[in-house]
Amino acid sequence: MDSVEAGNGMESLRIIETWPVPAAAAAVVRADGSLAGSHGPVDHRFALASVTKPLAAYAALVAYEEGAIELDEPAGPEGSTVRHLLAHTSGLAFDEHRVSAPPGQRRLYSNAGFEELGDHIAKATGIPFAEYLHQAVFEPLGMERTTLEGSPAKDGVSTVSDLLRFAAELQAPRLLDVRTVAEATSVVHPGLKGVLPGYGHQSPNDWGLGLEIRGHKSPHWTGASSSPRTFGHFGQAGTFLWVDPDARAACVALTDRPFGPWAAEAWTPFTDAVLAELRSR
Repeated sequence: MDSVEAGNGMESLRIIETWPVPAAAAAVVRADGSLAGSHGPVDHRFALASVTKPLAAYAALVAYEEGAIELDEPAGPEGSTVRHLLAHTSGLAFDEHRVSAPPGQRRLYSNAGFEELGDHIAKATGIPFAEYLHQAVFEPLGMERTTLEGSPAKDGVSTVSDLLRFAAELQAPRLLDVRTVAEATSVVHPGLKGVLPGYGHQSPNDWGLGLEIRGHKSPHWTGASSSPRTFGHFGQAGTFLWVDPDARAACVALTDRPFGPWAAEAWTPFTDAVLAELRSR
């Protein structure tokens, strides 16, 4: 890979062999772009489910830096902005294009919000969102096996190898100004409560711009030893990507079994093992 250099393996990644899934692949990339380790079929294409959202959000931030949109321009329901849609505070319901709350008052995780975001960017740029995402993110990062095949909220398909390129970008941005990425990984509308899908009510339920911020949430899909600054996303396809700035590393894991109790039980000790191995080096 051009942007991720080869590295030694990590024993902790072998834990995925114990997961009750038909197929799984995982890898870790350091903040300097070097590959810490990988395991499993890293070039196999997996459905991403909501791990699609950070990719879509990154395209939105490219559109912002290009001047096609502004973060605080109206988008979505009345009173909502692009920033609201990215931060799940537009008030739109989870999977329906109906308003459940006024903008900025609750953290309502919303697939519909990301679909509104995709439509908004397509209108602003004159380019279908899937094509814009390809031109803005996939192509320049060399993510040749990644596609958006429907909703910008949940219909991405990719490989661990491709997502490592994106994880490297999140840690050392080339497509965006580092200040834009810092804003995207800082809490937007602090203090809002909400439900983290699969993990129940969280107070606060912190998010940045298209990226969930770990904070002190409990329970959570990252590790017990993950730093509060950790950010990323997981998907209902049994997928996740996290970046831990304190560990100076990011991890991608993709499977082909839907999220469920197995994942809630497996992912936290896995991440803790990965972080422990990184600290020991």
